[in-house]
Formats: sequence, structure tokens, C-alpha cells
Amino acid sequence: MKAHARPKIALAVAGGGPLGAIYEVGAMCALEESLLGIDFNRLDHYVGVSAGGFIAAALANGIKPRALCASFIENSPTDVDAFDPSWLMQPAYLEYLQRSAKLPWLLGSALWQLALGQKTALNALEHLAGAMPTGLFSNHYIDVHLGRLFEGAGRTNDFRQLKTQLTLVATHLDSARAAPFGRPGWDHVPISKAVQASAALPGMFPPVEIDGELYVDGALIKTMHASVALDDGVDLLLCLNPLVPFHATGSRRGSIPKIAEGGLPAVLSQTFRSMIHSRMELGMKHYEHAYPGTDIVLFEPDHHDPALYLANTFSYAQRRQLAEHAYQQTRQLLRKDAEHLVPKFARHGVTLNYAALLDVQRHLIDDATVGATRDSERNDLQPARAVDTLHDTLKHLSTWVDTPAQRGLGT
Repeated sequence: MKAHARPKIALAVAGGGPLGAIYEVGAMCALEESLLGIDFNRLDHYVGVSAGGFIAAALANGIKPRALCASFIENSPTDVDAFDPSWLMQPAYLEYLQRSAKLPWLLGSALWQLALGQKTALNALEHLAGAMPTGLFSNHYIDVHLGRLFEGAGRTNDFRQLKTQLTLVATHLDSARAAPFGRPGWDHVPISKAVQASAALPGMFPPVEIDGELYVDGALIKTMHASVALDDGVDLLLCLNPLVPFHATGSRRGSIPKIAEGGLPAVLSQTFRSMIHSRMELGMKHYEHAYPGTDIVLFEPDHHDPALYLANTFSYAQRRQLAEHAYQQTRQLLRKDAEHLVPKFARHGVTLNYAALLDVQRHLIDDATVGATRDSERNDLQPARAVDTLHDTLKHLSTWVDTPAQRGLGT
């Protein structure tokens, strides 16, 4: 009998800023302990975009999800340097200086053309746009600190030295084409620099210069760029998308009667989320038809849950709560969709760890504040929701006990 080849498994991680990274760390910790048969540090291909590039690069470098949580969320002493969100809030002083140096020449040119009648006053003001900074904050420290992290013992900041395939996608600003750092011809760039480029959100951060060219956030073209891994021929593709539009109508927890009540920031956030998510949905439908031989599983937040939508990502205490929330929500998703996921995973030698999934005392963050929040959420559950949760749990437990083949024991 011919032996079956080991299934090829890939992970695609979308962006979403610090908030997205928090969700992805919590979700990855839940997936690591809930999916048996997958080593998330030994996958065949990792694809990362924007903040997801940081997660993908860390996993490809052998950093475990729990170590990421300890560093990025809890700032605990580990061999992984603690992440400080204040790094992303440093003003782009160099950009300000370089742009302001252009102002005298641009102003003189505009006044001269205005005096000659070649431009109106409004056109003259538009001529000064070249003196405006292209980004408010510097993301230079992403390259500096990740470079230090990836150059540690047992890790590498060189795509070519990795034991697996890592692709970090940015956008070439002058052509609006995808720049797949890590692929042949693009793999000479340091991993930390590629993460910086992939996460350079226009307006927030200046474009990143690499080999004389300028690059910005990879999400400008596609939300996830999962096709990079699919084109390599993978059997199972796991996708993480942290940003979803919020369905205020009928939300289960919290109260946001109308998005507009949050003012311009809330409206812009909802608009941005809706645009990138609708684009991703179209992409996922295309993947299902274009790659019928690949099982694709998407993990993302509950659209009716306000916790991630209302989050303050620069609050240390709230980061812990949000990571715990993402962890528990991912576990809940696995329990809820077990009937659909079990046979799909079993085709690739992956099973659900029901001992972990059905353990109601299991949590990510061992913290009194987070625990109090978690207990409060449990106490606020409507009786109907509690009954539904119990019903789903018993149903999946029964499925697990009665049909060992679905657990992959007979494959």
C-alpha cells in the first residue's frame, strides 16, 4: 500500500493594527491547544499582511503563541522581548524635517505662478501639498526591535535561513502591485524590514524605502493574500482575520444603538472594516472555486460582539482582557462548528482536543481583573443562551464519544 504524503498545511494572517495582533495572539493560543496534529511552528507556509506579518514571522521563527502572549500581551519576562505599543506612537520627526525642508521652494514656486496668473489661489495652495508629511508616526522601531528579536539564538532575520516558507506582503506604492517579500527575488530583504513595510498604513506611517523603492501596507491590494500559499499547493489553509464590521442591531453584549453615535471615528472604522471584509468575502468565495482540492477554514471575531469594536488597544489592562476574549471566542467557535470542522480536519490528520475545549475553567490570562470580567460576562448570559451553550456542548460531546472515526482515530 502506498504511504500517504504528509498533508501540507498553511496559515494566512490578515492585518488589523495592534488590535488585530491582540486578537490573533489570543486566537492562536486557542487554536494551538485545541487542534491536535498541527504544530503551528512547523507549518509549510506562512503568509502575513500588515500586523499579521508580525504574527506569521514570529511563528515561522519558532516562537510559540503562548510566548507571544507573554511578551505582546502580558509583558512577562521571557526570551521574547516585551512589545510596547508606544513604539508605534513616536512622531515621524525625520519625515517632518524632510518635508518641511521643501516648503520654502514650494511656497516660492506657488507665489511666483500665482503672481504670473498661471494658478489661482486654490491651485497655489494645492501646490504646497508636497510639504505635507506622508505619515504621522514612525514605524522605524518595528524594524529595530523585531530585528533584535529574530536575530536571537535559534532564530533568523533572513528569509533564506528559515526552515519553512514565509511570505510577507506589502504594496509597491508607485505601481500599486503586491510585493511578496520572502519569495524568490524578494527574499534578500530582512524579515523585520518586510514586516515594517507590510504594516506601513498610509497616513499613519510613512512609506518604507527598500532598495530605492517605496512600500506601504499590503492590505491596500488584498486583505489576506492567501493565494500566495494556495498557489504553492496546500491541503489545508487556516486563515485569521481580526477586523469585521460590527452589527450593532441585535448585538449580544454592550449597547451601541447606532454607529453614528460614536461620531466620525466610529463611522470611519465601520466603513473601513466593511470595505476590507467585503473584499475578503469575495476572495474567499473565489478561493473555494479556484482551489477545490484545498480545505480552507476562516477564523474571525463575532460580528455582533462589541468588545473588539470598542477597544482601546493602547490600554495595557484592556489588552489582557481582549486577548482573553479572543481566546475564549475562538474556543467557542470551535465547539459551535465542530460538526462541520471535524470531518474537514480529519482529512488532514487533525483532531479537536475536546478535553481542552470542554474545560470551562481553562483560560489564557491568569489575572484577577480579567477573571472578574470573564465571570461578569458569564453571569450576564441570558438563560436561553446558557441552555443553547449546554445543548451544543452535549451534542458535540455525544458526537465525539459515539463516532470515533470522526475523531480521526480510524484514519
